[in-house]
Amino acid sequence: MNKIAELKEKLLTARPSEWNSLPDLSLYMDQVISYMPRQLISFGNEPLLTPAMVNNYIKDGLLPRAEGKKYTRIHLASLTAICALKQVLSVREIRQLLDNCVEIGLIEEQYEWFRSIIDQELTETAESIPDDLSEADIAATATVLAIRSYANKLACERLLALIENQKHSPDKPKK
Repeated sequence: MNKIAELKEKLLTARPSEWNSLPDLSLYMDQVISYMPRQLISFGNEPLLTPAMVNNYIKDGLLPRAEGKKYTRIHLASLTAICALKQVLSVREIRQLLDNCVEIGLIEEQYEWFRSIIDQELTETAESIPDDLSEADIAATATVLAIRSYANKLACERLLALIENQKHSPDKPKK
């Protein structure tokens, strides 16, 4: 199988576990660190998550504290979102998004929604890559994907600014 086909296959099939497939037993930190690479696609040698990162996410308010040194499904779901989003957003921006999601609904429902968006976007990306790329086409396709990422980041940053403005708006209705 060629490298392009392998890439497309991974983009089409690798997905975070469903909520009910996440471990239902609480995990210790080392178990969480070894579990998380199964949740997201990574092609690099850098670790997806380290104990220091988890501790920083807790300190930054992105992640709830462990329950007696053990981490639950809620932690794994949150870490899945954090690890995916940290590829393109700052910790402050991730907190802003996650805070808004938590206000909207239950973590299980939000996690499954997040999974559906990951599935949709990875599938769309895989399908946008032609099977028979020449060397020149590889660079052109990578450029298109990079520019699409740039455009998406610009739109995301603007939407985050709008969310922030709504929070500070005097016309915001009280809960």
